[in-house]
Formats: sequence, structure tokens, C-alpha cells
Amino acid sequence: MHCLVTGGTGFVGRHLVRRLEQPVVAGRSVQKIKQLLGNVTPCQWDIRTPPERSVLDGVEAVFHLAGESVFSGRWNAARKQQILDSRLLGTRNLIAGLAGLDRPPAVLVCASAIGYYGARGAETLVETSPPGAGFLAQVCQAWEEEARQAEKLGTRVISVRIGLVLGSDGGALPRMLLPFRLGLGGRIGNGSQFMSWIHIDDLVGILLHAAAESTVRGPVNATAPQAVSNREFTTTLANILRRPAFLAVPAPLLKVALGEFADVLLGSQRVVPEKILNAGYTFAHPELKGALQHLLA
Repeated sequence: MHCLVTGGTGFVGRHLVRRLEQPVVAGRSVQKIKQLLGNVTPCQWDIRTPPERSVLDGVEAVFHLAGESVFSGRWNAARKQQILDSRLLGTRNLIAGLAGLDRPPAVLVCASAIGYYGARGAETLVETSPPGAGFLAQVCQAWEEEARQAEKLGTRVISVRIGLVLGSDGGALPRMLLPFRLGLGGRIGNGSQFMSWIHIDDLVGILLHAAAESTVRGPVNATAPQAVSNREFTTTLANILRRPAFLAVPAPLLKVALGEFADVLLGSQRVVPEKILNAGYTFAHPELKGALQHLLA
């Protein structure tokens, strides 16, 4: 299958590209794409305009992962607008480019996030659960609605609601390791909030499985089958590292330090990947302990 990847130089994109056979990778810097990804076809694309037709011709599947990181920078009004615009404008212009093709791709797999659900306590969240409140929920709803416009072209659209991605070379885990190795790790707030996590290998597996299975469309949760509490997560990580985890970051202090973004870390989301399980996907790393042991081996 001839594939196009946007956001290919990011953490998830790099892992996805390794599983594809010489995809076209579109991004702001052709030089960066060449340096990081090697055997791909690099193409320059600024999300403020549709991609050139030469980039899109013959593409059968699109994996759209491009978007500003929600983890970098304090969430002021300007930063929030950047986060929103990078997703909506990029997706809108990508689809405008696809609309100009004689034969649009069969499938568009667009990133989204479990932020769609907002903070929901211990409620079990599946793909049919209603959206929640808050900035990220609003972004994800608007992003998924933008992606759905490709259905008018006859393209099957999948919005992958991604949880906390664990990997040894990116995502949240490397940032956690230093304080834990120093014996300074611990829970966030009271530690009761659910964390819906996923091993990077399974996230890539879900992206590929969803693209290949013609019955899969619409939202797809990309999390491990079992969410864990923040307390369980930190205890498991500390035990694997053979370090204590008795410290805690008080919620009020976190809010002072991080502002509105603190709500993301304190919010609880108990997400179940119901649709992809029903579509026959088998998780390589379904349990947290095994996933962390694999990544930290």
C-alpha cells in the first residue's frame, strides 16, 4: 500500500514509518525528514496550504499525525490557538489537497486523543461515549469533525483517540525516569485518577490494523485494555526501577506550576479500546508491568 505520513518526524511518526515500505513523508523540513527517517520519500508541506498534487498522487492511505505538542509551553491564549490551528488548518488543507485528486485515498487515519472525553472519574469510556468538557475535549471534537469531511470524497476516515504513549525514545516515560531513579518519584495529586496508557508498539499496531481492516471507521480508542490508577502506575514503575516512590506532587502546587495544563495530569480517564478489540487486534503489551519491563530492559 502506497502511504503518506504527516508528522513523520515526531515520536509516534518515527515508529510508524519504520513499519511502512518507503512511504511519502510530508513536513516542514525535507532535510530533517531525510536525517531522521532515511529510506522514505520526503516532501515539503506547510500546513497553511494544501499539499502539492505531486505529493498526493497515487497515495492509497494517509496517516495524519501532524500537530503542535500539547506538552510544551504554558497554556496561554496564544499557545492554545497554536495547538488548535495546527490541527484544524492542517487537516482542512490536507483534505483540500485530497479533493483535487482523480482518485482520493481509500483511507485517512487521523490522530486524535482521549482528551476527547474530558475528566470522567471512574466511568468506563468507549468510542460511543459522549464528549467531555475542557480545552482538549473541544480541540479533539473539532479535529475529528474536520477529518470527517474526507468522507465526502469516498475516503474511509478513522480518528484514533490516543492515550498516554509509553516508549523508551520519546513520549512521557523518559521524562519520568530521572526523578524516579533518584528516588524522587511519586503519585500526582491523590493518585486515584485513572491513566489510560499504551505501549508505542501497540499504538503503531492499531494504526496499521485500523487502516487495513475495511470495517473499521470513525473513532478508535488507542489505549491498553486496562487503565491503571496514577498510584498503581507510579508504584509499578518504582518497583521495576527498584526505587522508592513515597513522594507526591500536591494538586494545588501542580496548578500553580503548570496552570490549566495541570488539569490534564489530574483528570481521570478510564478508556477501553472496544472497537479495535472487536476488530481482532491482539495487544503485544496488554499489561503495564510487562510493557514497562520491555521498555526499560
